[in-house]
Amino acid sequence: MTSPTGNQAVRHELTFLNVFRVIQALVYVGLAFTPMGLGWFQLGTLNFAGYVVTLYLMFALLSLALNRRSMGFVTLAVSAALVVDIAAAVLAISAMNDTRIGISMMLAVNLCAGALILPLRLSSFFAALATVGILGHTFLQAAHGGPGDRDLLESALFCLAYFAATTLCHVLGRQLRATEALAEQRSSDLANMAQVNELIIRRMKTGVLLVDDANRIHQINESAWMLLGNPGADQRDLGQLAPELSRRLYHWMTSGKLDETATQLADGVPEVVPRFSRLAPNDDSHVLIFLDDTSLLSRRAEELTLTSLGRLSASIAHEIRNPLAAIRYSAQLLAESKSMDQTDQRMVEIINNHCIRLNEIIENILQLSRRERSRPETLDLGNWAHHFVAEYSEGNDLGADSLRVVATTGAPVAAVADPQQLQQVVWNLVQNALRYGRLPGEPARVMVVARQGEHGVPILEVIDRGPGIAPKVAAQIFEPFYTTNEYGTGLGLYLARQMSEANQAALEYVRVAGGGSCFRLILTPATGAK
Repeated sequence: MTSPTGNQAVRHELTFLNVFRVIQALVYVGLAFTPMGLGWFQLGTLNFAGYVVTLYLMFALLSLALNRRSMGFVTLAVSAALVVDIAAAVLAISAMNDTRIGISMMLAVNLCAGALILPLRLSSFFAALATVGILGHTFLQAAHGGPGDRDLLESALFCLAYFAATTLCHVLGRQLRATEALAEQRSSDLANMAQVNELIIRRMKTGVLLVDDANRIHQINESAWMLLGNPGADQRDLGQLAPELSRRLYHWMTSGKLDETATQLADGVPEVVPRFSRLAPNDDSHVLIFLDDTSLLSRRAEELTLTSLGRLSASIAHEIRNPLAAIRYSAQLLAESKSMDQTDQRMVEIINNHCIRLNEIIENILQLSRRERSRPETLDLGNWAHHFVAEYSEGNDLGADSLRVVATTGAPVAAVADPQQLQQVVWNLVQNALRYGRLPGEPARVMVVARQGEHGVPILEVIDRGPGIAPKVAAQIFEPFYTTNEYGTGLGLYLARQMSEANQAALEYVRVAGGGSCFRLILTPATGAK
């Protein structure tokens, strides 16, 4: 497939060839109709040269007029035109023999221009055709007692030059097009890279500003715009927008010292720590300002702390598991003794219950530290929800509580997720709903809903009809180690959200009108699913 640059180059070369042909035809006309040319006609009819050059001029003008339309069949158009050029040149030499050198040289330009457009074999064919025409005319005149050996030598040299020039022009044209295509590709890559860099800078969490020596802002990304309090597009004076930032910039430029204390640049925005950098070592005309959001730094520090805490907790949990197993096994053996009274049996039951609770805490902590990679598959959420509820009901005694599935009929709800991790997330949500989502003195009523949201997004919901969650508590339920139950670990919902994010899904809490809670899992739709 020819690139746009290649098409443009061919169009320019074709235009040059057609324009040169018009000039060439005008030269022929000038030679034919000058007073000196009246003695050149040697083929019987006095007006022979006039007819040849007039027809050739008409053809040249027609080719120029059809230049743009010829692009659709450029090879055929150039080939036909070269045949006419060669025939016109041979006839012009026959009619005006004294100008054979000039006409032969002009024909070389036609062949070279054609070689830039045509394949090498076709270019060589036309060079051979011109050779046959020129040498044929020379031998014909020599047979009738015309020119001598000198003219034969000149014709032979011209013919040799045709082959050399067409080959050279074809090779140069091919290299030129390759160079232009490479330059176009490099230009496109640079343009794409510039767009990517601009997008990265615009979406960076760190605020970035470009300020000149007049304290005017030239460039600003989205984060810096928000950290400055969302100023208007016409507000470009840094001293008016952020006086404290302008003061620190001046202090840094004059003293070279950086004030690393946090500051708030506008009301209602987080505090930032400004950093400054020159675009060039000895250039003070432009300065880059980086605004580090302290809330992001605190969040990163919290994540590092949680990671370290998870590793430490996992190592401790491994050490606790063995003695805990020994305690539980001993308690079970003690419970089998027939000599224990009721008080001792109650104490053994308390030991077993707390061993079970400790084991759950250890499992949650170990799961927090593992962070296994998800293995996503395409699932039909409706069928998956039915299998999950059936499996959960078989493995757990629901008693008076109810757990049922609500799935949309018709087209399947296709989603992409790791079945095992999705099982853990929904199991945790259902367990919480059955445990806490009940009104006093009433059984729990829990639904697992599989449906399609807007734009065909697959949604899985766990809904209960309990008292709901207070707004202040709902804002913190996904934080690690946050719990309102004295026997809880505060890791269940945190782990559920972490596994959801590992599957490119979003887990959120939605309060149900009329009482109750809804934990909504928004999954990734399967490719091609509507």
